Amino acid sequence: MSLRSPNSRYNDSQQLNVTLPDGRSVAVLARRIIPPENAHATYGWHTVRERERLDLIAAQRLGDAEHWWRLADANPTLDPAELTAISGTRLRVTLPAGLPMPQED
Repeated sequence: MSLRSPNSRYNDSQQLNVTLPDGRSVAVLARRIIPPENAHATYGWHTVRERERLDLIAAQRLGDAEHWWRLADANPTLDPAELTAISGTRLRVTLPAGLPMPQED
């Protein structure tokens, strides 16, 4: 059984099996390490409007509300709610980690 979804921030995490004290085996995911900021190529910026949420921004800018975590990974914060708490905050919108910006001719 897979614990991962293709849209999940845990999609690349290793799945482990842990044996509990009562002998049952349980599937868990290994800890996810947030990629370093330079792992993301910036392709745009978004200015937060009043009452905007990361999932709505992700749907608009990334095409999928479930990718809100990509915005959180690309902007320095430990609490994703901080990214939309103040109107006017500029969020960096990035390509997925490891994808370079296309080279212009």
